[in-house]
Amino acid sequence: MGGDTRQRTTRLTGRLAADLRGFTEVQRLAYECAEAVAAQLRPGVTEREAARMQREWLRERGVRDWFHLPFAWFGDRTAFADFKVPLQFFPTNRKLEPGMPFILDMAPVHRGYAADIGYSGSLGLNPVQDRLMSDLRAHRELILEQVRERRSLREIYGNVDRLMVRQGYANRHRAYPFGVIAHKIDRVRERRWSPTAFGFGVQSLKGLAADALHGHREGWSPLWSPYRFSDHAPQPGMWAVEPHLGFRGTGAKFEEILVVTDSRDPEESAFWLDDDLPHVRRWAEEGAA
Repeated sequence: MGGDTRQRTTRLTGRLAADLRGFTEVQRLAYECAEAVAAQLRPGVTEREAARMQREWLRERGVRDWFHLPFAWFGDRTAFADFKVPLQFFPTNRKLEPGMPFILDMAPVHRGYAADIGYSGSLGLNPVQDRLMSDLRAHRELILEQVRERRSLREIYGNVDRLMVRQGYANRHRAYPFGVIAHKIDRVRERRWSPTAFGFGVQSLKGLAADALHGHREGWSPLWSPYRFSDHAPQPGMWAVEPHLGFRGTGAKFEEILVVTDSRDPEESAFWLDDDLPHVRRWAEEGAA
């Protein structure tokens, strides 16, 4: 784990400490997969082939279930250009070309823990996506600060939107179903056979539906959106957060787990699960340059 998370884990006991370790391990496994697959991408590889490479890499390392199956988006599809229906999110025969941006997105379940990550890159140099990635740092900082202030999810969403406008970018996570910037994830019961439906793991969908029902009764939602049902304070748990910027046919995002607790200590009330991730290391290197 990153240094801050390791220190927190030593202060925590019981279920939460074990969960932090389990979620960290699967999130790191997913990012290792993203980096390994990104290193193998070549001109002519299709989105479907890149998605299959992710599935195979993870299955070789014991993954048998998914929150959702891997996605891959190339070129202007990284900015969800003209996406109107959910089927457009699924991998296509779009071929990767030199200089083209790409996003790999996967949500494996391993040993009962789920992760949902997004990895942005390009085949060779792409200055536009490089700038988008650099500017995403401010969004990570803003989200954490305002969750700690216990602002409503809907208000934070609006403030992320306004930051994007000031930066000169378009909000592309609004193209996701319900326009979500994040969703809750939980532990998943392990089974020998783990079916999927419409690209999503059935067990994980059941868990999300149970959260939605429970939350509806108590006035909160497991979906972090710009709509009224997200007009509530952050709910304790694990949230997969994915601010997604777009600019003239190029998109970039990160996706990682934000931990929210009921602690009165601001630093313990919310924190990123792991600071040793590719985009965080990138920003550290930029800051040191």
